[in-house]
Amino acid sequence: MRRNTTAMPSLAPEPTRRDWLPVILLAVAVFVFNTTEFAPIALLSDIAADFGISASRAGLLVTIYAWMVALLSLPLMLLCAGMERRRLLLRVFLVFIASHALSGVAWSFPVLLASRIGVVCAHAIFWSINIPLALRVAPPNYGSRALGILSTGSGLAMVLGLPLGRVIGLWLGWRMTFLCIGGLALLVMAALLRRLPELPSQHAGDLRSLPVLLRRPALVGLYVLTVLLVTGHFTAYTYIEPFIAEVARGSENFTTLTLLLFGLTGILGCYLFARDNDRHPVTMFGAPIALTAACLLLLRPAAASPALLLALCAVWGIAMAAFNLVLQTRVVKAAPEATDIAMSMQSGIYNIGIGSGAFLGGLTVDGLGLPVVGFVAGAIAAAASLWSLYCLKRHL
Repeated sequence: MRRNTTAMPSLAPEPTRRDWLPVILLAVAVFVFNTTEFAPIALLSDIAADFGISASRAGLLVTIYAWMVALLSLPLMLLCAGMERRRLLLRVFLVFIASHALSGVAWSFPVLLASRIGVVCAHAIFWSINIPLALRVAPPNYGSRALGILSTGSGLAMVLGLPLGRVIGLWLGWRMTFLCIGGLALLVMAALLRRLPELPSQHAGDLRSLPVLLRRPALVGLYVLTVLLVTGHFTAYTYIEPFIAEVARGSENFTTLTLLLFGLTGILGCYLFARDNDRHPVTMFGAPIALTAACLLLLRPAAASPALLLALCAVWGIAMAAFNLVLQTRVVKAAPEATDIAMSMQSGIYNIGIGSGAFLGGLTVDGLGLPVVGFVAGAIAAAASLWSLYCLKRHL
C-alpha cells in the first residue's frame, strides 16, 4: 500500500504567554486608570471630612472629572490622532503620574480638583486608544480574547483597586491612596515602554469622520443608550458608600465587602460575555440593561437585609460589567475605519453619563434623601432598557 505523502496544512501555533504580555500590560494599565477614576467614591467621606465639606460637594470630584473627560475626549484625540502610539502612551502616563503626585499633597479642595483635571487629560486619551491598541498587539485572530483580558483589568479595579484604595485610605489617609496609584502607574509605564513596539497611527479617523459616524443610526443608538444607562447607574453608585453606611446601617468593613463583591462579580460578568455573546447576542445585549434597572429599583428594599443587599450588588456588578463589554464590542464593529475617534466619542459620552449620574445623585441626596436615590436611578435605567428594545428592533 502506498503511503499518502500529501502535506497536511499546518495549524497556527497557540500564542505563548510572551505573545500575550503587551495585552496583559495594557490590562494592568486599565486597572490603574479605572482605580483612580472611581477612587473618590470609596474615599468620599474621608475627603469630605478632611476638607470640612459635605459628601455631596466632595462628590464633585466624580462629577467634574467625568464631565471634563466628556468635554476633552474628542478634541484631545483629534489633536493626537496622527501621533505614534508608543510615544503618545508615554506622554499620557507622565501627565497621569505628575497629577497623582499633586493629588497626594493637595492642601485644599480646589487644588485636589485641579490635580484631577490633569488626570482627566491622560484618561481622555488613554480610553480612546487602549482598545484599538490591544487589538493591534494581540496575537492574530485573538481580538475577542484580548478585549476579555482588558475587561478583566476593569473588573480587578473593582475587586482589588477600590477596596484596596479604601483600605489604604483608612490606614494611611486618602492622600496615600493617590500616591500609591501614581507609583503603580510609573511601574506600568516602564513595562509598557519595554514591551510595546512602535505603533504608527492606524484607522484613527479625523475630523472628517465625525459627520460620517453621526449618520449611522446603530452607532447613535448605542451612544444614547450609553448616556441613559450610565447616568442611572452612577446616580446610585456614586453614593453607594454613604447609602450603605446611613441607610443600610452597614459598618466600614461591610462597605468594603460590598465594593469587593461588586467588582468580583464584574469579572463573572466578563466571563459570561465571552462565553455567550457570540451564541446569544440579543440576550447579552438586552439582559444586562434590564437587570441593572431592576437592581437599582430594588436597592432601597434590599437595604433592610445585609444578605439581600450583597446579593443585589452581586447581580448589579455582573450586569454592568457585561453591558460595558457589549457596548465596546458593538461600537468597534460599527466604526471599523475610524475606531479611535468612535471610541473617543464613546468615552466622552460614557463620562457625560458618569457626571450626570453623580450630579443627579447629589441633587437627589440633598433634596429627597439617600433612601430615594435607587428609585431615581432605577427610573433612568428603565428608560435605557426600553431604548435598548427599540435599538434591537430598528438598528442592531
